[in-house]
Amino acid sequence: MPKPRPHAQAPKLFTARLRLHPLCVTDAEEMFGVLDAEQLHRFTGGRPLELEELRERYRVLVRGHSADHSQTWMNWVVRLAPEYKAAGTVQATITQESGESQAEIAWVVGVPWQGQGVASEAARSLVQWLDEQGIERISASIHPDHRASQIVATRCGMRVTAERNEEQEQIWRLTPRAPRP
Repeated sequence: MPKPRPHAQAPKLFTARLRLHPLCVTDAEEMFGVLDAEQLHRFTGGRPLELEELRERYRVLVRGHSADHSQTWMNWVVRLAPEYKAAGTVQATITQESGESQAEIAWVVGVPWQGQGVASEAARSLVQWLDEQGIERISASIHPDHRASQIVATRCGMRVTAERNEEQEQIWRLTPRAPRP
């Protein structure tokens, strides 16, 4: 399969109990209720966005790429069976560096759905899809005290590195896989 292009649309992804649907601006109304909790920002900083701010953020994200086209943005709403109501989001920012495709992934699950394996299941589905697309390096930036996200990363096959980003979050990387034939 070809690697995602700057204008690529995120596909629908499915797991046993989740549906990952490509993000749409109209998802803002439902996602506002999912993301409107101060405790979701404990490790990431900031505050919950107001509804119009969330709509504007989604307008930018659904473009699918940065202004200079150096990043491809893939974003999904995580929907949990049986009603498939929104429970969170997963995302991948894909770049090319030194001829190598890389994806920085992230996940957020609303407070009512935390502790149920939703983030792990959604993130594993995303990692599997990225691997199928031929993405060579997959990483996540996680606050050193965010135990729940560390567990999610571990369940995705990631391991902590000695690297830190500008916010002093630890960089987690997918355990190297065998080279592709």
